[in-house]
Amino acid sequence: MNFNTFREKINHFRTKELGGLDAQFKMAPELRLRYNKNKIDAQHPKKAAVLALFYPNQKEQTTFLLTQRASYKGTHSAQISFPGGKIEKSDKSLQETALREAYEEVGVAQQKIEIFRELTDVYIPPSNFLATPFLGFSEQKPIFQINHEVANIIEVTTDELLDDSNITSVNLTTSYMKNIDVPCFKINNHIIWGATGMMLSEIKELLNS
Repeated sequence: MNFNTFREKINHFRTKELGGLDAQFKMAPELRLRYNKNKIDAQHPKKAAVLALFYPNQKEQTTFLLTQRASYKGTHSAQISFPGGKIEKSDKSLQETALREAYEEVGVAQQKIEIFRELTDVYIPPSNFLATPFLGFSEQKPIFQINHEVANIIEVTTDELLDDSNITSVNLTTSYMKNIDVPCFKINNHIIWGATGMMLSEIKELLNS
């Protein structure tokens, strides 16, 4: 999608009905499907927020940013995600959390970003977080400066996200599950699954609307 076309559709994206859980569950691991609202509420999940940031690349294609987490002794080591993290006491809102985390992790200043939509919360069972995704855009490609939490940045065009041939499944073993087939996006040899895959599924439906 050309970035000018994307910009022209922003107001549509602001008001279009979201796909919600139906969209997310198309890419949900079996583990996540076991949790309904009552079961999630009973876990008293921690609140978090992430940012899906859209911007033009050098070819004026609409592009968004993902990050590969640094390796560490934790549940989501080396996984692919949006910039984001848990809410801090100093944050006035989850939107502020998403913007702060984007600045801390990849160096994009809040003044450069316009938030245009909040998506459906995604529950993440292994770490007991309830993450709220926000969509934002920047008029120009940012100069990214990653911190210690990020191993690599991954740039994906909306055309790659919208290409159904990039949807597949993969067998994974992690610290909390063994030999499980999970739906995923496979883009530029990156496997994107779990909560991030669920968020991308809802974003994909919104962009296709």
